Amino acid sequence: MLASSNDFSMLPGGELVSTGLADLKNGIVSENALLVSLASPRLRGLGLEVPSLAMTDEPYEHRLFSALEIRLDKGAHAAYNALIARIVSFANAFNVPRG
Repeated sequence: MLASSNDFSMLPGGELVSTGLADLKNGIVSENALLVSLASPRLRGLGLEVPSLAMTDEPYEHRLFSALEIRLDKGAHAAYNALIARIVSFANAFNVPRG
């Protein structure tokens, strides 16, 4: 079962989710960990176990954008939108029955 194995390589954005989940389990605050954290309500609703990231006053969305802005400057907005699209694609593909 995909939910327990964390092998999401066949799904769009699967590498982001796998890396983000691994980072969360190891207490690493990475861009992928923040992406998975902001999508955690939907991912948990799909049956994935998503470790919690230490909360701050700043929402995950803002933390992710800030990290992207540091790395990409003016390209942060496009990168943020692309990451959101990929996590949505992942969730949609994960939700499709596989047989």
